[in-house]
Amino acid sequence: MIAIIDYGVGNLYSVEKAVAAVGGDVIVTDEEQDLEIADKLILPGVGAFGDCMKNLEATGLIPTILEQVKYKKPLFGICVGLQILFESSEESPNVKGLGIFKGTVKKICADGLKIPHMGWNFVKVGGKSFKKFGASKFMSNLHAEPYFYFVHSYHAVPQDENLVAARTFYGESITAAVEYENIFATQFHPEKSGDVGLQVLKNFIKF
Repeated sequence: MIAIIDYGVGNLYSVEKAVAAVGGDVIVTDEEQDLEIADKLILPGVGAFGDCMKNLEATGLIPTILEQVKYKKPLFGICVGLQILFESSEESPNVKGLGIFKGTVKKICADGLKIPHMGWNFVKVGGKSFKKFGASKFMSNLHAEPYFYFVHSYHAVPQDENLVAARTFYGESITAAVEYENIFATQFHPEKSGDVGLQVLKNFIKF
């Protein structure tokens, strides 16, 4: 079973529908017990970093999420669900993220381009980590530079560049995905990205 964490933000039912479409046994839940018995977790997120953290804290689920990650349960973060895996964000300076990864989230620097970065953009799969750990487990069976759908004004800047599984470019190089052991997260929305997005979700289900 795959549990989509319901904390009042994110395209919960779009994600649920997409996961089900590729064969996932999926539920949307805010129950601690469901997170504990699930085989995998999905952490969605849209809106501001601070609002997402406030809502997540209100559920009381943060200790459970951190515990399950520690036990190596697969976790997939989407959009702001990627950003809150880090320590902080320029968007909400006084708000702490989950701190699973060291680093911060910074506003996109894209002179002459509209912010937010919205729409389809290419993603270059791979990074320093794959020289050490081998090919990405979650970005496999894709073209060399697939296109995904983005909606965001901020992007994660990991302290350890080995975490970066994919990048895109919009005025500057932007982290499009991070990956480490049982944790995978995308800045793009796989549930809005057609067949390539469904392939990423399928990769997660099979992990």
